[in-house]
Amino acid sequence: MRVALTVADFLDRAETAFAAATAIVDEPNQPAAAVPTTTYSELARRARAWQSGFDALGVGVGERVAVVSHNAARLQELLLAVPASGRVCVPVNFRLRAEEVDYIVRHSGASVLLVDPELDADLSGIGAAHRFVLGSRTETELMRFDTEPRAWSDPDEDATACINYTSGTTARPKGVQVTHRNVWINATVFGLHLRAWEQDVYLHTLPMFHCNGWGLPYVLAGLGAKQVVLRKVDGAEILRRVAEHGVTLMCGAPAVWNAVLDAAQDWDGELPGRDRVRIVCAGAPPPTRTIARVESELGWQFIQLYGLTETSPILTFNRTRPADVALPPQERARKLTRAGAPALGTRLRIGDTGEVLARSNTVLAGYWNNPDATAEALAGGWFHTGDGGSLDDEGHLTISDRKKDVIITGGENVSSIEVEDCIYALPGVAEVAVIGVPHPKWGETVVALVVPAPGSTVTDQDIISHCKTHLAGYKSPTAVEFRDSIPRTATGKIQKFKLREQYRAARPT
Repeated sequence: MRVALTVADFLDRAETAFAAATAIVDEPNQPAAAVPTTTYSELARRARAWQSGFDALGVGVGERVAVVSHNAARLQELLLAVPASGRVCVPVNFRLRAEEVDYIVRHSGASVLLVDPELDADLSGIGAAHRFVLGSRTETELMRFDTEPRAWSDPDEDATACINYTSGTTARPKGVQVTHRNVWINATVFGLHLRAWEQDVYLHTLPMFHCNGWGLPYVLAGLGAKQVVLRKVDGAEILRRVAEHGVTLMCGAPAVWNAVLDAAQDWDGELPGRDRVRIVCAGAPPPTRTIARVESELGWQFIQLYGLTETSPILTFNRTRPADVALPPQERARKLTRAGAPALGTRLRIGDTGEVLARSNTVLAGYWNNPDATAEALAGGWFHTGDGGSLDDEGHLTISDRKKDVIITGGENVSSIEVEDCIYALPGVAEVAVIGVPHPKWGETVVALVVPAPGSTVTDQDIISHCKTHLAGYKSPTAVEFRDSIPRTATGKIQKFKLREQYRAARPT
């Protein structure tokens, strides 16, 4: 017997096995009215109300529903409800500028756009056939609690469940088509490696739009675990909620854990969660010192993983092995800076040029409306990550460099080409190269190296202000350095590895 693996499986099991268990505790401090704390029975009822609402709008199977929102219970509901009904969810990075959001909505062909109330004014010029502001009004204007939704008549695990847009290496973001099979296997394998279970309490410190919250909203629903929504990252607030809700599990970029470590210095009393909390970190690997501090000062277990939007995202997983428990803390921490061993069902190899190649059931089906990029990424039957790395004698992957020149700052991908494009538009700039520079808090920070045009009076603040006007804040350079020239190859390509070399020795360990 073969039964299609779909997103609906997670919600169906939650409702069947954990109907009375607490499902979602919404963020109390938000511009919309918070969703009252729900059980899994109520969560399933609300998911069906969303689906019935889309039925009434005439939004059919395969149509795209775009959502631009901070972390919120309604966003989590939509991540479940939209694909479970055969439609395609398009979660959009809420930090993007209006023109960037507009491109994604148009490129995906979304027929429905749902916007967080805090973002409504800035995104007022962006529309779709149906546009709603998330909040209590969507419960009366869109959701239909008195109508049973139409069933997805022909569930297909190879159908697109979500389209997640990534900066990649081009100025325009690419839409990553993640299938139901991708979502199902990623979520299940991730939950297995995490040893997730019914008594876990998960705090959403990771933005839900980012790879669908790495798939945890799905597997934790299937396990009946309590999920607590955090709208905005704040170190002290994370500690407070760990104490209040008995949190056992969190995910995030290095910047999140640096914020917690900073807040812990001023925490009054015993730090919460010691010997109970597991945290998962991805993005630019944090310094060894940060990992050691998490485990010694907070008493939390540190876990590292590596993945990409194109891989749903998990490719590797790294936690301290039983054989390493007795190692000195610094040595244990050093081993945790590695990306990790391949996740269950994943195969890795290093290509002739040093690029990390992957095969897995979590690898994307393709890039939305971009067959050339799809063919390039999947050439030879392997997914080309664009990252350089090596595999050691313990089978663990270490990432050495990003061949794509994508900068990862605070867990967010930044296309250096996009930032360069923006800076080039400013009068007085002759040449520019944008690179990622190691940063103790953000993992990397964006730095622009600029050759000014003759007679130019452009300043570093002019460039930074210009970028902040036209790009999302996290994409804007935090520093500008003026140079007489930028090294290039004989064919005119900028040698960014040479530009980065001077900073590597200064990276903290």
